Amino acid sequence: MRLLRALSGIVAGGLVVLTAVLVGAEFMGGRRGFPGPGTGMLAWHIGLTVAAVVGQVFSDRRRGFAAFSGSLVVFVAAGYLLVTQWWN
Repeated sequence: MRLLRALSGIVAGGLVVLTAVLVGAEFMGGRRGFPGPGTGMLAWHIGLTVAAVVGQVFSDRRRGFAAFSGSLVVFVAAGYLLVTQWWN
């Protein structure tokens, strides 16, 4: 179970970094006149990143099936973003 929590923590951290990069790209695009990722994509990333971080915190504070469920939230959020926002 510790390995699963560790992997979901890495994924949650990756989502935070990815979302920060997208926010930066949107900001720089607006300042320099090129199209950024768009508000829709940012909204999905911010919302699901928050859900993943909350799931990871929940997983880190629980044991057993509850910890597994928190980790599952992280993987589902990351998978959903991958399929709906990045898979073309």
